[in-house]
Amino acid sequence: MIIKQKGCHDIYGLEAKKWNYVSQVIDAVCERYHYDFIRTPIFEASELFHRSIGEETDVVRKEMYDFKDKGNRDITLRPEGTAGVIRSYIENKMYGDSVQPVKLYYNGTMYRYERPQSGRDRELTQFGVEVLGSDDPMIDAEVISLAVNIYKILGLKGIKVNINSLGDQESRDNYRKVLIDYFTPYVNELCEDCKIRLEKNPLRILDCKIDCQLEIMKNAPIIVDYLNEESKKRFLAVQKYLDLLDIEYEVNPSIVRGLDYYNHTVFEIEADIEDFGSQNVLGGGGRYNHLVSQLGGPETPGIGFAMGIGRLILALEKEEIQLPIEEGIDVFVMYVSDTEKEYAVTLVQELRMNGFKAETEYMNRGLKGQFKQADRLKSKFLILLNDEELKENQIKIKNNQTKEENFIELDYILYYLDEQLSSFEESDCNCGHHHEEGHHCHCQHKDDGEINF
Repeated sequence: MIIKQKGCHDIYGLEAKKWNYVSQVIDAVCERYHYDFIRTPIFEASELFHRSIGEETDVVRKEMYDFKDKGNRDITLRPEGTAGVIRSYIENKMYGDSVQPVKLYYNGTMYRYERPQSGRDRELTQFGVEVLGSDDPMIDAEVISLAVNIYKILGLKGIKVNINSLGDQESRDNYRKVLIDYFTPYVNELCEDCKIRLEKNPLRILDCKIDCQLEIMKNAPIIVDYLNEESKKRFLAVQKYLDLLDIEYEVNPSIVRGLDYYNHTVFEIEADIEDFGSQNVLGGGGRYNHLVSQLGGPETPGIGFAMGIGRLILALEKEEIQLPIEEGIDVFVMYVSDTEKEYAVTLVQELRMNGFKAETEYMNRGLKGQFKQADRLKSKFLILLNDEELKENQIKIKNNQTKEENFIELDYILYYLDEQLSSFEESDCNCGHHHEEGHHCHCQHKDDGEINF
């Protein structure tokens, strides 16, 4: 038997419904924030990730899926979403669009060769946003608020934002010298990776998962003490906007993030979840004002954020949050004779095209078996076709909860079902989604009319 690869998962049944629901929430929130969806290729030229993420990062050195294609080209399965979005931004000249800044979001699979563990897989689904063209600290706060609101809408409690500033290039250069001077006397206490980082990128030592518990790490200089005045002013502005948005945050000097392209604002978002692991971090991101030019585009400021969908769903399950997923269907069409079956084919099609979740019999079961199947599918209504009744232009409809039965004229089936199903849902749709005529809305609503995703 062939089985799935290590660090990969089959997602189906109720689990797949959870994933779809979370994706729908993400789509709705991003639409309200006016972020456009972007889809980039799963594989790109290896050079893209080496140049953007950084040669000395763990992602590039240890975790990327690199291979040669049949044309002997160096190809990599994308380990993260930002680099591909930036490549697309440059290649498609989005910097010339009339609407600026360019606000994008993605939701797709990424690949990292790391040791699989709870919430960390080799194939992962990642959602992220990127804003390109604005250096305003207000957009930093907006990106953070978008992520926080997704978590809160889904029901997670105890959400906390940890923020830090890496400053501009001058601030980083000053801090780099300070770190080298500080860690050099302790070089023999560092892991082998950090010994290399000390020479090439000492800032990455602060992000080491091996040396993080060392006493020298606890006493290391913090970058906020070495920010120049302009960087300090910018960081304070980000905090001011977070205060205005009522976003709870904490300045955490240990937040440096694991990728080389960050500058100024960096942040991580965590939830207070028992036994969740990895410091309860759900996602994070930061500003990257030089990444576009680094990859061959014009000098363009940018900021982004990413979260793993699998890790998010794991957090929801740990907190025992029940997502409002409707597993049932609206109507099950039942038949016995061949002529009834032929009518069932056209009726089910008409119901589906008018927005109803409809199903019928495909296994040649008798009526008793069809009733059981309808119950398994949690069908709200049953349509029982009968040749004689069809000749009279009528159909029997049964409410599968109240067991009430009614005979309805064929021309009024859609109107009847639409009216009856409103008793299962809110009648006034305020979701902002487009529905075809005759379609009843399945969005969940709060009492105040706001969508309750």
